Amino acid sequence: MTIQDSATRPPSIALGGTALAAVAVFSFSLSFPATVWVLEGFGPWTAAGLRGVLAALLAGGCLLVGRVPLPARADRLGLSVVALGCAVGFPLLTTLALQTSSAAHSAVVIGLLPLATTVFSVVRTGERPSRGFWCASTAGAAVVLGFTVVQSGGGIGLADGYLFAALLVCAAGYAEGGRLARHLPGWQVIAWGLVAALPITGATTILALGAEPIHVNAHGVIGLFYLAVVSQFGGFVLWYRGMAAIGVPAASQLQLAQPLLTLVWAVSILDERLSPAMPVAALGVLASIVVTQRTRS
Repeated sequence: MTIQDSATRPPSIALGGTALAAVAVFSFSLSFPATVWVLEGFGPWTAAGLRGVLAALLAGGCLLVGRVPLPARADRLGLSVVALGCAVGFPLLTTLALQTSSAAHSAVVIGLLPLATTVFSVVRTGERPSRGFWCASTAGAAVVLGFTVVQSGGGIGLADGYLFAALLVCAAGYAEGGRLARHLPGWQVIAWGLVAALPITGATTILALGAEPIHVNAHGVIGLFYLAVVSQFGGFVLWYRGMAAIGVPAASQLQLAQPLLTLVWAVSILDERLSPAMPVAALGVLASIVVTQRTRS
């Protein structure tokens, strides 16, 4: 699908695309609260594995129904990066982090994801962004690093290590997925990534089920299906369709609200308490991302 210029895009298409992208951002912002719910009933390895398996079965079904041909050989390495970053690494690492880290704290750290993705993208594509871009990127990273050190009492804890690792692998997956989406429909990129990750997520699930206890409850089941159906696959379908309709810059502006929305859910759904530094750091990251988008070229 060719992304139209915003000046020639019909208002009805732009409005519909904005709505789809906004719903996707809204759905992604609930991922951390859903993960906290899942951990009430499942161990972290079981949760991450089951989430990937269920999402892969859904994605594979869609590929079969759509009679989508196998991806070209040249695309398979890139899809492997998407699989390892978005379907395996990010879900597992953030789930491990949320065993001890609050959803609000995690949202601030992961709020750097759009900026990290942009950095990976410019390195991968060989772009030469302006000095202002790199200054803003460094400032955003410094805000998050300073926040984590202060919140952890002068150091970086294990949970923050998981979050930073999740940030890096997911950014690589997003950047590679964005490159592939230039010639493949976006939903097929994430679908093939999930299917490619199935041997890993399947093996993880089998091993974890024998090692971790399960206490089935409503929160755990609801959270698990939300992560598999919405966070891991369905949200991406809406996101890519919205992006195709309104363009990448406009969609990215909507994504800036995601960490702030997660802070709201952390308070209202999980009854977490926000430290004064959390909203300040989130706004600092948001500002740095805005600057990087405006100074990229």
